[in-house]
Amino acid sequence: MIVPLTGPDGSVGTSIANAAKLALLDTREQSIRVQVYDSNRTGGAAAATQQAIADGNRLILGPLLAEDVRAAAPVARSAGIPVIAFSNDEGVAGDGVYIMGVTPDQSISRVVAYARSKGANSFGGLVPTGLYGQRAAQSLIESVRRSGGRVNSIESYDRTPAAIGDAARRLNAKGPVDAVLIGDATRTAAIAAPTLKVGGHKLGTELWATDRTIGKTAALRGAWFSATPDTQFDRLVTRYRARYGKTPYRLASLGYDAMLLAVRSAPNWPIGRAFPAKTLIDKDGFAGVDGNFRFGRDGAAERLLEVRQVTAAGSSVVSPAATAF
Repeated sequence: MIVPLTGPDGSVGTSIANAAKLALLDTREQSIRVQVYDSNRTGGAAAATQQAIADGNRLILGPLLAEDVRAAAPVARSAGIPVIAFSNDEGVAGDGVYIMGVTPDQSISRVVAYARSKGANSFGGLVPTGLYGQRAAQSLIESVRRSGGRVNSIESYDRTPAAIGDAARRLNAKGPVDAVLIGDATRTAAIAAPTLKVGGHKLGTELWATDRTIGKTAALRGAWFSATPDTQFDRLVTRYRARYGKTPYRLASLGYDAMLLAVRSAPNWPIGRAFPAKTLIDKDGFAGVDGNFRFGRDGAAERLLEVRQVTAAGSSVVSPAATAF
């Protein structure tokens, strides 16, 4: 497992690694050993991958960040070792790399479909400049088109309060719509929401799912966003606290579920042999802490997501995740 153990994301990486170890304990699988390497070591994720391979590892879980996946993937690929990364960047998936993260495309498609089912026909969007904003905008356009709606306008902004407010006012000037996607984290959404006057409903992305204090912003109450189900994660939190004496980060579930994949493959993975990567492609998918998912041929995890509505207390489920593909 390659995750940040030091630096600004060190506590997140440690949480992911601890959850993976907990999965081994919970399943009582004796044939698998996990070794954890710091992606922030000297030489970065590439050096960590080289060390992991030299130590005899046959499967890489991680890294967390897309740039680290880009560094690690060629090293692992040259050794014929698959990578199950924790990124949500579809650009790093494929050719032996599988990503566990919820992608913007899946998240936006799910919440747009729900909004359409509730009568929304016209959509607007606020997205940041940069790669994530570009992908969010494209996802909005494509998902609305597939569902038979229309996109009136999408405005972009640099991440400063003034620029966010200006983008919201530009969107207001384009006329009313039934729903507006704020394709950014909740901190940005909290700045934009009070200024937006054109949308009947505000929509969020997967970035909203980790903020359980989102309801503190009154202007976001009633907004919809999609997320992985929390039921099994809440149970993981209880076991994690009992084992490690602290609460895990929400992304810890990715480490737990990645280890479950390895355990599921254990019967077809003789000790000392290559990991059977073909076991990762199953049309019926896998059940994990984050609900059901399966890997497509492109290496990205397709997830069954629920839709939540922001409330004063946080959020509540308004459309449960499907139970099967």
